[in-house]
Amino acid sequence: MLTAVTFLPLLACAVLSLWPRTLSDRTCLWVWIATAATDLALVCVLWAGFDTGAGMQYEQRTRWIPSAGVGYHVGVDGLSLPLVALTCLLFLAVAVYSFRESRRVRSYVCLFLFLQTVCLGLFVALDLILFFVFFDLSIVGMFFVIAGWGHGERARAAALKFFLYTFVGSLALLLGFIGLYLAADPHTFDITDLTRADPLAGRGAYAGLVLLALGVGLAVKTPTVPFHTWLPPAHTEAPATGSAILAAILLKMGTYGFVRIAMPLLPGSWRAYALVVVIVGTVSVVYGALVALAQTDFKRMIAYTSVNHMGYVVLAVGAAGTLAGTDAQARSLAVTGAVTQMVSHGLITGALFLLSGVLYDRGRTYAMDAYSGLAAHTPRFAGVTAVAAFAGLGIPGFSGFIAEFQIFTGSLASRTIATAIAVTGILLTAALFLRALRSMFLGVPRLPQTISVHGVSDLRGNEGLSVVPLLAVALVIGVVPRWLLDVIEPAGRTLTDLVAR
Repeated sequence: MLTAVTFLPLLACAVLSLWPRTLSDRTCLWVWIATAATDLALVCVLWAGFDTGAGMQYEQRTRWIPSAGVGYHVGVDGLSLPLVALTCLLFLAVAVYSFRESRRVRSYVCLFLFLQTVCLGLFVALDLILFFVFFDLSIVGMFFVIAGWGHGERARAAALKFFLYTFVGSLALLLGFIGLYLAADPHTFDITDLTRADPLAGRGAYAGLVLLALGVGLAVKTPTVPFHTWLPPAHTEAPATGSAILAAILLKMGTYGFVRIAMPLLPGSWRAYALVVVIVGTVSVVYGALVALAQTDFKRMIAYTSVNHMGYVVLAVGAAGTLAGTDAQARSLAVTGAVTQMVSHGLITGALFLLSGVLYDRGRTYAMDAYSGLAAHTPRFAGVTAVAAFAGLGIPGFSGFIAEFQIFTGSLASRTIATAIAVTGILLTAALFLRALRSMFLGVPRLPQTISVHGVSDLRGNEGLSVVPLLAVALVIGVVPRWLLDVIEPAGRTLTDLVAR
């Protein structure tokens, strides 16, 4: 069933690609929605049958390139299943949001179906080369989304920058994978076999170089400071749907790589360089929030908050590698918070990027001051955006609070100063979201020559149906988190035990 979930969107993509040209745009969109809904339903079945204490489940192994130690090996545990579910939910939301798309619809739908399979494939991959294949294909798919459906000529430059930066990062990642392969005896790329063998234990500088290669490749994708410079232009010029998938799903490929590959396969090196990881995470938290606070462009502001929120994840996984001054429970709590933050950020930031698309659709600009006084004319849009903004700043009752509370609690014992500095990111995030709400929705219009708010329509049905469920799930996690934490916590404990071995 896991393979069916992974490749169902690709099958739909192939059918649409080969279907006669008489197929209407509206039919293509309905096929996409039906495929995404079916995939989400199948994931719900997987979730219902998941045994929280049984480790890796729904595994499938098939010989692929046996002479090179490469196989088709997939499975899910508590670290990956939530991200698989997040992926299916986000792609369904994007499909519903896209119901009014009119530009080259068949190609647009096929690209997103292809991207869905690529994202799911990465989160279920248990072979390093399989992981790398999906990692690289995600770059290709998103490049065409940005270049083909972005905002004007600048979109092509932003797409090229995105491709070059992330492709260089993927090459560094491949070097790290080869280093692990060469150290293993017998040679293999299988993640579970490498985890058991710990082939780089006691290898000193060699292990450090492999971790550096992995760290750079994953940091570019995350992105962390100073590898983040591709992110703002990619988000600003991409269509809203592309930005939603890029932030909600593709960025998680980097943070997921830390907990799936870097930490369990290089536990000794991770412990040795945990402080470096913590520093990078803390700098990303503060820098991302400060730069976001300075933005006047709503979409660019959201892009920089992603640097901030992913910094929390990096801080948590770094703290989980610190044995001194902490205990197993605190380290496990930090990892659980990191995975919960990945899910929370995907839901909330995905919703915010879709809402930025609503804004651009009405006024053809992301400049916040151009929409001053909008609340009186678009109350539904203002209300939903306010909910998303408050969820993004981590107030109690939403998933962000659950995630950040776990991260700070798990990190405080071992990295007190870094955690205290990172907490200031919450204050900065609150300031930037409140300023954005004030600029766009309150007061009287200051730039009527640019935007006539009287002619701006409120949130449409397909837009509300795409955004509101994402925020509803964030609310459910914030109020009743146990159903999610029960899945993540056992896998978090297993990971921290591996790092401490």
